[in-house]
Amino acid sequence: MKKVVLAYSGGLDTTFCAIHLSKDKGYEVHAVLVNTGGFSEEELKTIEDRASKLGVASFKVLDVTKTYYEEVIKYLIFGNVLKNQTYPLSVSAERILQAKSLAEYAKSIGAKAVAHGSTGAGNDQVRFDMIFQTILPEAEIITPIRDLKLSREEEIDYLKKHGVSMNFEKAAYSINKGIWGTSVGGKETLTSHQTLPEDAFPTQISKTDREEITLAFNNGELTGVNGTSYDNPVDAILKVQELAGPFGIGRDIHVGDTIIGIKGRVGFEAAAPLIIIKAHQLLEKHTLTKWQSFWKNQLSEFYGNHLHEGHYLDPVMRNLEAFLADTQKFVSGDVRVALMPYRFSLIGIQSDHDLMSSKFGSYGEMNKGYTAEDVKGFTRILGNQTAIFHKVNQTLENE
Repeated sequence: MKKVVLAYSGGLDTTFCAIHLSKDKGYEVHAVLVNTGGFSEEELKTIEDRASKLGVASFKVLDVTKTYYEEVIKYLIFGNVLKNQTYPLSVSAERILQAKSLAEYAKSIGAKAVAHGSTGAGNDQVRFDMIFQTILPEAEIITPIRDLKLSREEEIDYLKKHGVSMNFEKAAYSINKGIWGTSVGGKETLTSHQTLPEDAFPTQISKTDREEITLAFNNGELTGVNGTSYDNPVDAILKVQELAGPFGIGRDIHVGDTIIGIKGRVGFEAAAPLIIIKAHQLLEKHTLTKWQSFWKNQLSEFYGNHLHEGHYLDPVMRNLEAFLADTQKFVSGDVRVALMPYRFSLIGIQSDHDLMSSKFGSYGEMNKGYTAEDVKGFTRILGNQTAIFHKVNQTLENE
């Protein structure tokens, strides 16, 4: 039997793929779950038990959470990356590392085929295929959902006929969990006017009283929460999620242009990513120069878009990561954040590298580093070219 490595999450699509590939196509299916930080040990055990009942040849969990942070998330924080100023790339970022890890695993067991459960209407199909074709150029890429053009209802009917027992009502929503946020797709996100119901989100609201938290950054990386230091930034991210998630913070619906040219909507909840990015961005406003901030904004947007569209292996990404990392040398300090139901607000920062130092003056009040005559001369020179343009062309005399 021909080996195929299947990207497996235990959800509706990958459950269909596991049965279809083994029973209908005769493949030796090796199901692999690439954990990017969204699963508990109990959930992983449940998924493993379910996979064994589907008749797969093997089930493997690849925990790449730390690698995911070091190779991807860290740079999304450095760049304050939010797609369309809204979405922290919760799924697109993890798909890149999942595909890379699956390709490497397929190599290790000698599999000549890889499979994923992406549809033909979304971004994931491109991300998986691009990584696979680069790392495993000779491998066959199998995509049952895309090739058969199946709806979720048709998948459910198929699984019921094969005696699969699962929560099909919950399966009506496609949920992808990771340390950098959870996406939620359903019938509502296929429209332009409906929103997701409360119970569609994995984290239900259990906190209503305002809380304040303090995030500590060192060279741009989150290293502490509420006075507790963490050697591993992953643990700090999880702590922020634990504190903020129960407020229902970070819920939204992202509307964007897909890689394949159509508009798409996806719901998500990402309390920790949004709080961390906005807190980090505030700290940068105090510690970076104007031109550092300007070029970071331009390059970060390109970095986020290029990652989103599956170009993680393009060498330009390593070039941009080097730039982003270099900008973080003095991005250290504490940021205070207030948490409330459905929202948060940034209170302020404390940093030894704060460029808003009172020793140089206070904006709108007084200066200590220059005189009034200095400003007069500076202003005359600064506006000199504009004044010459209008004088030569007499553009203002005719108005």
